[in-house]
Amino acid sequence: MRNSNLPAKLAKPAERALTSAGISTIEQLTDWRESDLKKLHGMGPKALGQLLAALQERGLSFKD
Repeated sequence: MRNSNLPAKLAKPAERALTSAGISTIEQLTDWRESDLKKLHGMGPKALGQLLAALQERGLSFKD
């Protein structure tokens, strides 16, 4: 997933889940609820934590 600003150490299953959902940037995550991301096959608690941290670093959050 080059050309992406998602966390570099994101697990491969989570990376594939995001790619399948059309997500390649942190900013695109703001269109998603955390609960919906949890439903993606391959998305685990560690990956969600990494994504949340990346969002917070930029002053962003998941959709309410």
